[in-house]
Amino acid sequence: MADQNQPPEADIRRWRRYLADEQAEAAVYRDLAGRRSGEEREILLALADAEGRHEAHWRALLGDRVGAPRKGALRTRVLGLLARRFGSVFVLALAQRAEARSPYDGDADATSAMAADERIHEEVVRGLAARGRQRLSGTFRAAVFGVNDGLVSNLALVLGIGATGVPTATILFTGIAGLLAGALSMGAGEYVSVRSQRELLEASTPNPATRSVLSHLDEAANELTLVYRAQGMTPEDAEVHAREVLRTVAVATGALDVSRLNAAAAPTVDEHEAIGTGAGAAISSFCFFASGALLPVLPYLFGMQGVAAIVVAAVLVGLALLATGAVVGLLSGGPPLKRALRQLVIGLGAAGVTYLLGLLFGTTVA
Repeated sequence: MADQNQPPEADIRRWRRYLADEQAEAAVYRDLAGRRSGEEREILLALADAEGRHEAHWRALLGDRVGAPRKGALRTRVLGLLARRFGSVFVLALAQRAEARSPYDGDADATSAMAADERIHEEVVRGLAARGRQRLSGTFRAAVFGVNDGLVSNLALVLGIGATGVPTATILFTGIAGLLAGALSMGAGEYVSVRSQRELLEASTPNPATRSVLSHLDEAANELTLVYRAQGMTPEDAEVHAREVLRTVAVATGALDVSRLNAAAAPTVDEHEAIGTGAGAAISSFCFFASGALLPVLPYLFGMQGVAAIVVAAVLVGLALLATGAVVGLLSGGPPLKRALRQLVIGLGAAGVTYLLGLLFGTTVA
């Protein structure tokens, strides 16, 4: 007779799959922790320990039916590979999506605490990934913007000119001119933008010479309150804060400790803005734009012409747009496919408009 305590085979298979996934996820967090230090390392190891508790739950349900070791889900194994090779924000972004897809909410064999853990893990990983996104976002924004601008603008230029029926050499040189003009324009614009931003921030930085006069301020008049009121404090808060600063006197030297003044007066810098240097931003923007703008020109560089060259250029750019869109999706924690398709539709749609205009004003496709 069959054992009445024997769970259904489908349940056993599901529990084994969950066990393998928990083991794989714990390994991912340990691999990531091996590339971190300090607080981030401790957080990642704590996540691995939590996955170990979930693993113990499934082992207890399986008992002696654990069976041979199994591999985790493909996405978890890919995460593990990326964690061992890179350990980057991309892996954390993927881990965030993996935690968000936890099946425990609707599984009667998973405890409510386990389901809650997975929700919390998503937020923990989101927080860790956010640190990397903040460090990366300025450079990443410039890279994505530069590559996509080069891809779309030069494809639109090449398709528009190609649709008019001009000779292939004209299309080629127009594409190269568009590449250089756009890359130089992007580089110059990024240089001016970054320099201007740095100058604006420097203009908002407190003058160090102010330190030498603080000890001579009239405490009764308390002119320092005007500084804090100018920064947005209410008159009452400014009064209290200014008196606290003026009372912070170093007894040994008779000088004021103005560190609090400098900290309060310093402008708040958005962590998502990686300022960098003007020259570095210009070179980066030039290179990213040029790399994107080169793809639409490649078919003509290799001697292709007519409709074949146009189709190949559109396909190359389309693949690049899909890739950049997927990367944006991964980093943002969103669905990569949706972001990739959005990038593709917008890019090819813009280029398609110029192609239609070229057909309208031209004679025939060369």
